[in-house]
Amino acid sequence: MVFYFTSAVVDPPHTIYMGKDKYENEDLIKYGWPEDIWFHVDKLSSAHVYLRMPKGVAIDDIPKEVLIDCVQLVKNNSIQGCKMNNINVVYTPWANLKKTGDMDVGQIGFYRQKEVKTVAVDRKVNEIVNRLEKTKDERYPDLAAEKESRDREERNEKKAQLQDHKKKEKEDLKRKKDLDELKCYSSLMTSDKMQTNEDGGNDSDDFM
Repeated sequence: MVFYFTSAVVDPPHTIYMGKDKYENEDLIKYGWPEDIWFHVDKLSSAHVYLRMPKGVAIDDIPKEVLIDCVQLVKNNSIQGCKMNNINVVYTPWANLKKTGDMDVGQIGFYRQKEVKTVAVDRKVNEIVNRLEKTKDERYPDLAAEKESRDREERNEKKAQLQDHKKKEKEDLKRKKDLDELKCYSSLMTSDKMQTNEDGGNDSDDFM
């Protein structure tokens, strides 16, 4: 089971989601999207919360209001963290999550520590948590199928972009060829390379 929440503090709204337990989290790690940002309470057990960002939007461009929603949600879903003040929440792009075979279920590492960001959370804000909880939607998604659909769509987009690029190259080449031919024709038509019957020469008629 996966829990989905809607952060409607900005327009368009953002989707936040997390697995029911550590086993669900394993699937989320495996089938995450490149657009996803992962959140977790630092040095404490907590839910693995994901924010799905629009394509092309960097982690530094997460709206502040949405970031606050994410950290409040992950704090609220930490057995220890929800009772503590002044905790830290770490977050990083999904692609930076490192999972190896010797790790326990729910355990995760990072490929590049410099891509892991930290945000301080002073206290739980019930107003934010309650607002998000009202949007909670429980689903049983086919994560593998959703990931394949997303990847297929991206492949098709890249294929279309490549075709457009090749078409533009072909049009540019034809335009250059036409321009070169026009320049060549124009040079042949210059006055110093043209002759008339009045210019004299071997081709003139002489009856005398």
